[in-house]
Amino acid sequence: MAAALAVVLSVAVLGRAAARLLRQPEVIGEIVVGLVAGPAAIALLGAGTFHTTVLPDEVFEAVKTLSKATLVLFLVGLAHELGSTPGGLPRRTTAWVTAGALVPPLATGLLLAGYVLASDDPAVRGSAPLPAFVLMTAVAMSITAVPVMARILADRGMSETSAGRLALAAAIAIDGVGWLLLTVAIGIGDGSPAGVLRSGIALALGLVCAFALRHGLRTHVAALLLRRSPTGAAVLLGAFTLAVAFGMEALGMTAIVGAALIGFAIPGDASAPWAPAVSRVSRAGRAFVPAFFVVTGITVLTRAFDDVPWTVIGLAVLLGCLGKAGGGYFGARIAGQSAEESARIGTLMNTRGLTELIVLQAGFAAGLLTAPLVLALIVMALVTTAMTGPLLLLIDRRSGTRPHAGPAVAEPRAVPVPTESGVR
Repeated sequence: MAAALAVVLSVAVLGRAAARLLRQPEVIGEIVVGLVAGPAAIALLGAGTFHTTVLPDEVFEAVKTLSKATLVLFLVGLAHELGSTPGGLPRRTTAWVTAGALVPPLATGLLLAGYVLASDDPAVRGSAPLPAFVLMTAVAMSITAVPVMARILADRGMSETSAGRLALAAAIAIDGVGWLLLTVAIGIGDGSPAGVLRSGIALALGLVCAFALRHGLRTHVAALLLRRSPTGAAVLLGAFTLAVAFGMEALGMTAIVGAALIGFAIPGDASAPWAPAVSRVSRAGRAFVPAFFVVTGITVLTRAFDDVPWTVIGLAVLLGCLGKAGGGYFGARIAGQSAEESARIGTLMNTRGLTELIVLQAGFAAGLLTAPLVLALIVMALVTTAMTGPLLLLIDRRSGTRPHAGPAVAEPRAVPVPTESGVR
């Protein structure tokens, strides 16, 4: 298993290097290379040789379990980050941008689900209950990758600009709604009363544990432990998260939801006493997340290439751009932002990446999405994310300026009049 992990991490290094050469976020290189590595090796060596010599089944299962555990740990930090939005932004402006980048993508998800249903291709449609399938597809089209967006903003010096702060605040709010809708979709995915009951029990268990953790972290004992032994606190937090996540999975709810509940339950911000423990847990998980990409490529994509219609991929990319970029643009315009700032916001909202892949894996594991549809949505996520940097550069060149830190966004007037105000 150690040799397999070494190969996986080496592949991730290559992916990051390739992404830097192409001036893309490093995570995009990790995802692409990780997803393709397994299917490419199987195609070259043959499935029999690969599963008996290169990655025997027992080793693959161990790597699969490790990838799931590390993903759970990484999600603690991600969900905790989603729990607080950047301050100092007008609520009305943020609400319009959020609505613009959430409602249209949900609608485009319904359109994509409708197309899949109308095409009547069992390989793409699968056998999930109709409400769960439609809701899951809509959620997959609405997710925005907060970590990738934050990295793009930092790399381009846009973290303190009005467009950057508005886009990040809206993305955090949207992904919070997305995780809630994902939980609902998974809960209704099993059409049997027993399955719904098990999902309800699993969710109730997760909520009880999350509230218990939130209360426990506010006690004097927790504060003392966090001050005296941050490493010990991180180990306890990681062990508790894994226990809750895999306990929920045993009851029929994906472990990803359990990790998200724990992350949301942790109070405070980056200055809170437990922030170092959360950061250590998340970093430990992030180090091995590339294994998750490789496992996803082998389990989901190996046979999906032959089954997915290219029309579904093209439609997913088109609808993804129209929903997120278009919706974000018009939401910002309604909020009173200039055309230039609205274009930047819409472009940033079209960023997906790692978060999208996590949501898709959850939908696939729950039986709501088929491998061909997951492949189409992965292509959509990668294409839209790769577009972000070049489109921002094009906007800067057309305006003749480059973005820089500037003042906070002002509330729109009663009758919004588009102006050229805003941070360039």
